[in-house]
Amino acid sequence: MEMLGLYPTWLEPMVGSGWVVAIISTIHVLASHTSVGAAMVFAYLAVVAYRQDKPELLDYIKKYGMFLLVFSYVIGSITGPGIWFSTTVASPRGISALIHSFVWKWATEWVFFVIEVVGVYLVVYLVGKVDQKTHMRIAVIFGLASYTTMLIIIGILSFMMWPGKEVWFTEGGYLNGFYGANTFAQLAMRTAFMFTMTAVVGGIVASGIKELAFKKAMLRRLAVLGIVSTLAGSLLFQWYLHTLPEQAHIVLENRLPDYFQPALMMVLSGILAYFLFTLVMPRLIVPAIAGVMTVAILVFGLWPEEVARESIRKPFVAGQYVYSNQVIARDVPGLGIKSEIPLLEEKGFLQSHVFLPENLRTVTPDNARAVGHALAMTACSNCHSLTDTGIRPLAKYFGGNTDVGDIKDYLLGALATGNTLYMPKIPLTDSEAEALAVYIGALKDDTVAENYAATRKPLAQAGEK
Repeated sequence: MEMLGLYPTWLEPMVGSGWVVAIISTIHVLASHTSVGAAMVFAYLAVVAYRQDKPELLDYIKKYGMFLLVFSYVIGSITGPGIWFSTTVASPRGISALIHSFVWKWATEWVFFVIEVVGVYLVVYLVGKVDQKTHMRIAVIFGLASYTTMLIIIGILSFMMWPGKEVWFTEGGYLNGFYGANTFAQLAMRTAFMFTMTAVVGGIVASGIKELAFKKAMLRRLAVLGIVSTLAGSLLFQWYLHTLPEQAHIVLENRLPDYFQPALMMVLSGILAYFLFTLVMPRLIVPAIAGVMTVAILVFGLWPEEVARESIRKPFVAGQYVYSNQVIARDVPGLGIKSEIPLLEEKGFLQSHVFLPENLRTVTPDNARAVGHALAMTACSNCHSLTDTGIRPLAKYFGGNTDVGDIKDYLLGALATGNTLYMPKIPLTDSEAEALAVYIGALKDDTVAENYAATRKPLAQAGEK
C-alpha cells in the first residue's frame, strides 16, 4: 500500500508547537542580530581607535565583547540548537527541505560561525596584547565573518517564504532557490534593525561607564546609530513588503489583527524616542533603563515581527511546496518530488498515514472523536492549537458552532477543495470530515461526541443487519 511519508506529530498541548518555536526563535534573533551588529560596530570602533589614537574605544570593545560572550553567544548557543531541535520535531519535512536544498550553504554558515566565535574571543582578549595592525585585522575579519553568517541565513529564510526563481521548481539548483527578490530586501531590512538592537544592548554596557565624558560620548554614538538604523529599517520594511508573494499579502490583509500596524508604528516611535532621549540626556541613562528597553524590544518589537513573518508564510513552511502540516503540496521535478495531494484525494489520511494506530483507520460511532483528534493533530496542529490557549485556537474558527453536519459541510466544501483565503487544500474523505467535525464540535461541547455516538450507533447496527 502506498503511504504518506509523514512523521509522528509533536503536539504541545498548552500553546502549540508553533509558539514553542516562536519563543525560542525570538530570543535567538535578539541574541544573534545583536552579535552580528556588534561585530560590525567593533570593526569600525577598532579602526577609529587605532587611527585616531582613542584607546578608550578599545576598552569599550572589551567590555561590550565580554557582555556579548554571555548575552549573545551563550544565549545564542543555547537557543540555536533549541531552534534546530524544536523545528525538527515540529516540522521535520520542512527542515528536510532546507537541508536537501542548502546543505552546502549550511556547511558554509557553520564555517563562518566558527570564525565568528573564535573572533570574538580574540577581539576581547587580545586588546593590548598584539600589535595594533593585527588586532584591527582580527576585528575586521570578525565583523565580516559575522555578517556572512547572516547573509546565508537570510537567503534560506527567504526560500522558506518562496524560492528565488520559478525555474527552481523544474531545474533545482541552490542558486535558483537562494537568490530572489525577497532575499536582499530582507537582508537590508534586518541589517538596519540589527544595528538598532546593537545600539540598545550596547547602551547597557555604555551606561555603566564610570568616566562621565566618555559615557556621554559613547551613548551619543549609539543613539545616532540607533536613530539612523531605525529610520532606515522602517523605510526598508516597505521594500520588503513589496517583495512578498501574493499569498502573503492575502494573509497580511485578512489574518493579522487591525491593531498590528498601529502597534508596530508605536513600537518604532518608542524606540526613536528612547534614542532621542539618550542623545539629549545621556547622563541619565543607567544599565537598568537600557536593560528594560532591551526587553521591550524583545517583547513588543521582535515577538510580533517574528509571529507575523511566520503567519504570512502560511500555508507553506518551505519553498511554496511543503505545507505547514508536512504534506507535499505540488510537484517539484527539479528535486524529484511528487505532490501527495492525489494520494490523499484517493485514500485519505486514515489509510495512508504510516504512524496512525490501526484502531483509528476506520471511523465508527465509538471512535469518531479519537479519529478526529488524530486528524486534527496531523492536519491542523502545526498551525492551530487544540485548546483555548496558544496560537490560532482551532475551535474559535467555527464561531462556536457545534453542529457536526455544519462543520462537516465546511470541511468538505472549503478545506477539502482549497476554497479558502489562505488555508491549504487538504482532501478529506466523507468519514474523515465527519470524524474531524465531531472532534471540533466537542472542543466547545463535550456532549457532542456522546450525542453523535448515540445517534449513529443504531444506524450503524441497522446497516450491519
